[in-house]
Amino acid sequence: MTNNALKVNHDVSNGKSSDINITTHGSDVYWAVCALMIFTTLCIVGSMFKKPRTDRIFHYITASITLVASVAYFSMGSNLGWTPIDVEFIRSNPVVAGVNREIFYVRYIDWFITTPLLITDLLLTAGLPWPTILWTILLDWVMIVTGLVGALVRTRYKWGFFTFGCVAMFAVFWNIGCVGRKHARALGGDVYKVYMTCGVITLTIWMLYPIAWGVCEGGNLISPDSEAVFYGILDAIAKPVFGVALIAGHWNIAPARLGLHLRDYDEPISSSRHIDEKKEHLHGDAHGATAGAIQTTNPAV
Repeated sequence: MTNNALKVNHDVSNGKSSDINITTHGSDVYWAVCALMIFTTLCIVGSMFKKPRTDRIFHYITASITLVASVAYFSMGSNLGWTPIDVEFIRSNPVVAGVNREIFYVRYIDWFITTPLLITDLLLTAGLPWPTILWTILLDWVMIVTGLVGALVRTRYKWGFFTFGCVAMFAVFWNIGCVGRKHARALGGDVYKVYMTCGVITLTIWMLYPIAWGVCEGGNLISPDSEAVFYGILDAIAKPVFGVALIAGHWNIAPARLGLHLRDYDEPISSSRHIDEKKEHLHGDAHGATAGAIQTTNPAV
């Protein structure tokens, strides 16, 4: 099937044309990642019905991540959701030659919604208290918003926003890599294994995003087509691969072990805790359940 997105949606936004744009190759990459996100969403939703409603919280969160990303990649594959911004560095390389470059702001809208969900997935796995989770999400929003503002600035002041974003990113890394790891270890070996697997995926991939930003929106070093490949690979690992690993790891872990006491509509409120205790015995050992209950009431380190 022929990709006619660039013929329908031209390289003009807000009445201004862009010199440095994706070609059909870049659009094809975005469509491929869009298809992967949709497929992953359907798989997660399908697997959700094999679990009781009270055990679906991680399915809901993870499916939301890939669903939102599907919309963002649909937009980018259609050559929509961007604005032309004058580049700080004018290059002689033909693939990045020109005065302005298309900046996909829809990518940052995606991240603003999905990265807090990723963080919630991870830190709920570790049983962190909600104040710590909310603080980490705020830091994440600082990281994303400063990245967007920096991408929309044409002067060298964009690197100031980039610096703020990197500082916020490392603060997020601290809560995931240090604080969260201690909490996860106290919940038992199976929980710790899931947390470490997904945490390593997240921290490793997220460290590459500032590099991508630096050579794409920041430094105008690589073409928008290469940008599509770079960000597409990162997002494919950070969302579908992460999501599958998390759902598979949580399959035999009851949310109650993580301090998440959820009830179905037909369960009396007074007996919901008793029902959770039964689930703990079915899905995990008593030591893990006790440690989880204690750990989630302690303040973060």
